[in-house]
Amino acid sequence: MSTSTLRQRMGTGAVAAALLSVAACTGGGGDPDTARKPAGDTVETSSVAALQQIRKKTGTARSARIEGTTEMGDAVSMKQTGTIGWADGLSGSLTLTYTGGTMAKALEQGGGDGSVRARYFKDEFYANMGNAFAATVGGKHWIRYAYKDLAELGGPAGDVLKEQVQNSTPDQGVRALLASGDLRKAGQEDVRGVPATRYSGTVDVAELTGRNSALDAGQLAALKEQLSAAGVTTQTVDIWVGEDDLLVKKTERGQSAAGAFNSTVFYSDYGTDVSVQKPPAADTADFKEILEQRMAEPS
Repeated sequence: MSTSTLRQRMGTGAVAAALLSVAACTGGGGDPDTARKPAGDTVETSSVAALQQIRKKTGTARSARIEGTTEMGDAVSMKQTGTIGWADGLSGSLTLTYTGGTMAKALEQGGGDGSVRARYFKDEFYANMGNAFAATVGGKHWIRYAYKDLAELGGPAGDVLKEQVQNSTPDQGVRALLASGDLRKAGQEDVRGVPATRYSGTVDVAELTGRNSALDAGQLAALKEQLSAAGVTTQTVDIWVGEDDLLVKKTERGQSAAGAFNSTVFYSDYGTDVSVQKPPAADTADFKEILEQRMAEPS
């Protein structure tokens, strides 16, 4: 297997984590107690108060079952199902099924079945790449991705990705709306048989991410440059909240140089048990170590 193909296949798990992060907590946290209110009446006081309660209720639920879909231009379309917990950082397990795009093709070319099983922990996640990939790395099926390693490879955007993954919770979408300064109640709808209230807003990705991350001035400038080059500007966020003040659905839509981004996530079974164990060390390879070894090989 060529180095470029190997990097594509190993990168699939990292991209999956990034997409999950976006789907779960677009735009970073924001300060829920200081919702920005621009001139005019875009932000309704009653909506802010309602979302404050929703944020607190969802944030203290600690775990949930999720089912979602994500599309990003021609790069990827995928489904994700599983359970996540957020009592102490992100934990959980998901099955990521690639249904189209270059990521799905990369898996097929490498002999995969189009699905990746992922296990998430506070500082790292593991992706099972299947038998075909294991045959190329000494028979090991799982790849370990440390968030700090992904941050180093991704520059300022990687630093933000690390923060978002480690703090990925359903209430982050609520926080983003509260901090965006653009928030409105958009009516009542049923979501899979559950009566729900819909809230909508537009998030300035660069501004909100920079304002609520730990980046210094230089990193923030580099991040904005990266986002500009990628064509990322704003995203529209919609959330649906049940009568128990818990999120039942969230959608996000935006544009980038890679094409349109669309994400839909459904939440259910709040408080469900989340039990996840690290894969056996003997069946695990480290992403950074393998990549360094392959890059050192003569072409």
